[in-house]
Amino acid sequence: MTDDPTLLVKDRLTRLLDEGDRSDSVAFRGLQFDLGLAWVHFPEGRGGLDVSPRFQRDVDAALREARAPGPSTEHFFGLTMAGPTLVTHGSDELRDRLLRPMFTGEDPWCQLFSEPGAGSDLAGLSCRAVRDGDEWVITGQKVWNTLAHLADRGMLVARTDPDAPKHKGLTYFALDMHAPGVEVRPLRQITGEAEFNEVYMTEVRVPDADRIGEVGEGWRVAMTTLSNERTTIGGGGGPPAKGSGAIAEAVRIWKEEAVERTPAQKDRLMRLWVEAEALRLTNLRAAQKRKMGNPGPEGSIAKLKFATVNMDIYELCVDLLGSQALIDFDYTMRRSENLGLTGPPGSSRKMFLRARANSIEGGTSEIQRNIIGERVLGLPGEPRTDKDVPWKDVPRS
Repeated sequence: MTDDPTLLVKDRLTRLLDEGDRSDSVAFRGLQFDLGLAWVHFPEGRGGLDVSPRFQRDVDAALREARAPGPSTEHFFGLTMAGPTLVTHGSDELRDRLLRPMFTGEDPWCQLFSEPGAGSDLAGLSCRAVRDGDEWVITGQKVWNTLAHLADRGMLVARTDPDAPKHKGLTYFALDMHAPGVEVRPLRQITGEAEFNEVYMTEVRVPDADRIGEVGEGWRVAMTTLSNERTTIGGGGGPPAKGSGAIAEAVRIWKEEAVERTPAQKDRLMRLWVEAEALRLTNLRAAQKRKMGNPGPEGSIAKLKFATVNMDIYELCVDLLGSQALIDFDYTMRRSENLGLTGPPGSSRKMFLRARANSIEGGTSEIQRNIIGERVLGLPGEPRTDKDVPWKDVPRS
């Protein structure tokens, strides 16, 4: 085996394209995992080659050019959040058991964090997990769980010690979404779709072997998940091509469908194009500077800016369409199998509505500003009177 990472990645990629069965997505992606090209910065034997994450862009670009099988939308949470969390905090047995089917797409994942009474204040969650021998009995409710209706596994944070302060009494689990006592109910959105869900757990038995991280360390494990989520949302899943994404739809509408083209609207379009390009370049720079491991609070910058830029672009789109933006959209209740960060050409009517969620999902814009202020700028933290108080004694609505 060569010590040159460039030659190593190139050799493995050649083997994948020569030997992989492109007619069978699971088999092809299984070989990709075995060759260390799933997450190249992961350890060898865990889907990686222990090389810089920058090589992943080369791998992904080559596979796209070769029209090789790629992941579908329901695998988003596993690839971008559960995988990095598991490889960072999971046991060897758990990594061996869950990483490969996560990458091949055999086991889609979802995220089970927010609760009706603990949205932005994630550490205030009340979903309980009580130890019973080699199992945990979990009861509680989660909400805003994207694509949970398609998932086989869930990233679940539950309270295991109500006598500890709220940040210290949490534990992280890989929940089997098909276990007895798990119920997934759709949440209909303003678009008519039910992309989100609420998940109820009634005395669900989870093996201790499915615990990720140590008991009581759930907050620290969850921060790994959230930092990857914010970076992914902020970057739109990866540095996009120049002029692509939502701004491409705005330019298309300006050229093809705008009811009128005023100098003020043109100036607005140009300003948004510049903002979108600045965001893209910021994500490229962050990706290049990122060292091996998980992203830090800088992901909050990209996530915050993405939310505002995306909403502003789709607002311009419907303004350019004029009264035509009010028709030709189906609000019928339907189950969604797609994530609504950006949409294809012609989807601006839907995306104008869906983009409202960008300022909430993955951590609200208000929370991102707090993170940036405290962890990036070093400003004094917000007063937290319940920081050292046992969770059971903290007042709750």
